[in-house]
Amino acid sequence: MNYTIPKISIALAQSSDPQTLNSALQILIILTILSLAPSIIIMVTSFTRIIIVLGFIRNALGTQQTPPTQVLVGIALFLTFFVMSPVIDKINNDAIQPYVRKQISQTEAFEKGVEPLREFMFKQTRKKDLLLFVKYANIKPTSKAEIPTHVLIISFILSELKTAFQMGFVIFIPFLIIDITVATILMSMGMMMLPPVMISLPFKILLFIMIDGWNLIVTSLLLSFR
Repeated sequence: MNYTIPKISIALAQSSDPQTLNSALQILIILTILSLAPSIIIMVTSFTRIIIVLGFIRNALGTQQTPPTQVLVGIALFLTFFVMSPVIDKINNDAIQPYVRKQISQTEAFEKGVEPLREFMFKQTRKKDLLLFVKYANIKPTSKAEIPTHVLIISFILSELKTAFQMGFVIFIPFLIIDITVATILMSMGMMMLPPVMISLPFKILLFIMIDGWNLIVTSLLLSFR
């Protein structure tokens, strides 16, 4: 029996139809956006603050790789979806669905889709951070609508970092007190060769369990976005 093998070829050819080039560019843009999707999620959502705070918890407890990084990232992602669900719903109702039904153009869909994200970022961005980048961008906006999105995004990221580190500092304090107390007791007993971390770790885990630490941390994170 003779089998035929399909022939696949890629060729460049001239086209007199501008729509052909437009479609190719749209595909290229879509592929680029998909490749940058993880970075976009990190930069314009609540993910940054959540993952940093969860990282501070693990470091404060001193449990090394427990919980594993994959678990922390998973928790951060689902908390991000929970926090951002009102924004996602608004983007879907105002931009995606009208565009799918061909009620608005692609440009209008983008503008309507970005607006809920801008509202979220404005709410979480400190005025000081926003003024910093507005100043160096050499613009003088008279309203929030005149502030470019790229200026807002970097201001939002800076504010998220500061908020996350503030929460991390508060988280560290009680565990640091336990470490200092244990180290002082060991030194007073002359047990200088025994690592204080080995003794303080069970007490820190016990404290975290007794105060229902995960519930408190998640509650604090959710309240911080209101």
